[in-house]
Amino acid sequence: MTETTTEVTVSNKNSRVLFFSSLLLSIALAAATFWAAYTNRVLGPELSSKFGKSEGILSGHDSALPAQIPSFVELEPIVVSLGTANKTRHLRFRAHVEVGNENGDVVVALMPRILDVLNGYLRAVDIPELERPSSLIRLRAQMLRRVQLVAGESNVRDLLITEFVLN
Repeated sequence: MTETTTEVTVSNKNSRVLFFSSLLLSIALAAATFWAAYTNRVLGPELSSKFGKSEGILSGHDSALPAQIPSFVELEPIVVSLGTANKTRHLRFRAHVEVGNENGDVVVALMPRILDVLNGYLRAVDIPELERPSSLIRLRAQMLRRVQLVAGESNVRDLLITEFVLN
């Protein structure tokens, strides 16, 4: 009876050693593979230059940059009072308008009209609509469309909301 118990403990010990050694070996193999791919050692320098990857993994990402870096015009902060006289709340709004490099002067010249349009729109929106987190996307699209109508669609690319606080 003692012979079978010693055989069972020896086989359990062997299986644990085998499990942990295979786990350690697989981690080392994964780390070596990652290092080889990251440092471009898989193909070698002569083959990787044929395929256009001589600097490493991140060498091809320069083409993802836009051809023209956009300019941003900051809108003046808007504070809108909302609600009735006995239940007044305030909305603080700040945004940037994305314009082309040559269109920034047009947007700056039309800034009072843009602020008037945004102020009028934000006053017209109901408070429950402003409180819903999902409505910010719709509000942004509506405000972008209004700014594009004032300044011209070709002059304004996007409206980026940087502050939208309802007190």
